Amino acid sequence: MKKLYSSVIVLLTVVCSAFAQSSAKYTELTREAKGLFDNKQYKRSAETYTKAFRANGWKAYRADRYNAACAWTLAGNKDSAFYQLFKVADAFKYDNYDRISTDSVLISLNKDARWDQLLNIVKQNIGKDEAKLNKALLKLMDSVYHDDQAYRFQQISVDKEFGASSPEGKNIRKVIHEKDSINEIIVSGLLDKYGWIGKEVVGSNGNTTLGLVLQHSSLATQLKYLPVMREAVKTGKADPYDLAMLEDLVLVRQGEKQLYGSSIVSVEGKYYVSPMEDPANVDKRRAKLGLGTLDEYLRNWGIRWDLKKYEEDLKLYGK
Repeated sequence: MKKLYSSVIVLLTVVCSAFAQSSAKYTELTREAKGLFDNKQYKRSAETYTKAFRANGWKAYRADRYNAACAWTLAGNKDSAFYQLFKVADAFKYDNYDRISTDSVLISLNKDARWDQLLNIVKQNIGKDEAKLNKALLKLMDSVYHDDQAYRFQQISVDKEFGASSPEGKNIRKVIHEKDSINEIIVSGLLDKYGWIGKEVVGSNGNTTLGLVLQHSSLATQLKYLPVMREAVKTGKADPYDLAMLEDLVLVRQGEKQLYGSSIVSVEGKYYVSPMEDPANVDKRRAKLGLGTLDEYLRNWGIRWDLKKYEEDLKLYGK
């Protein structure tokens, strides 16, 4: 596998922006929060980001914490805004000094004593691990994440306003399909050339974006790179959570039973666990992969894991 550190990749000309894959509930809530922010409902947006973080065990992506800070700022809650910004600076080693120091949304924070402390941390982060991180790939993966998620955020508000089957709803789905196709080409090219790109090269967000794009790719692409992700998990380069999602998704798409319980279906507005192989031992399989229990995962969907109820639900789902 070739080293990336000094290489510059130009696969497609794309617009740069910023990035879980994470739980479905997290994704749903962060999309809702983004929509509320766009509609200038800043307090509700901030509170919805908090709900998303709570649903995901208080884990969150850098862009979502930054957006939450912006929402809290515009809602007039400086303490919560600084809490999120310090998380961004400390946990994610945020180093974009130019952006944060000139961000007009955060201007009301500038006179607070904590502002200088925050900027000092951001300054200190500049250059950390620079020898390892590939800036061109970081920029590319940020753009890939943006194109994967931005239009899915829009889909929520479009569906609410016009309906999923409306011309507007069909159009946004067409755009999502087009963006997914482009991202599939980009990620396939990277994986073919370099294998799985670890977070030491593209950062944790960039690394996770690879798994996210594969989840939205064709079955043929998923089957091709599933062995690559399996090996990457063994070496610590990929997240076991992303692997479980892809393993289950591939099985379900092939008409087979999932292994880890990560595939959920909606029937008449209620969530159910898709058919699963040997459900009595699902937690053993999850533990072997390094995951928490299925009950912990299902709480994101408002479901409690109960084997007997699962079997009853399965009969209903079958009908």
